[in-house]
Amino acid sequence: ISVTFVDKDGEEKHIKVPVGMSLLEAAHENDIELEGACEGSLACSTCHVIVMDVDQYNKLEDPTDEENDMLDLAFGLTETSRLGCQVIAKPELDGIRVALPAATRNFAVDGFKPKPH
Repeated sequence: ISVTFVDKDGEEKHIKVPVGMSLLEAAHENDIELEGACEGSLACSTCHVIVMDVDQYNKLEDPTDEENDMLDLAFGLTETSRLGCQVIAKPELDGIRVALPAATRNFAVDGFKPKPH
């Protein structure tokens, strides 16, 4: 399917994604800066993407409780936010456009230092 990623500067990158592949995997294979710190295991929000068209968003499966919990941690959350690791390419999503948020929340990178307990 055809997918367009729009970065924080408005630059667009059009790629082809095989059916069954997640947007996170597709981004990594095409040098698109979508972090995915937990490697798609639903343990972070660093692959947060914003589906730009509500009609396309409505074609996605509803997010699981686990995905919603991680989205609650995402920077710049919107009504059409999803985790890229959970958006799987399928024919009806051909032409989907997703925006990459201006930042991510990754405590390991953002200077967070856990206190010993």
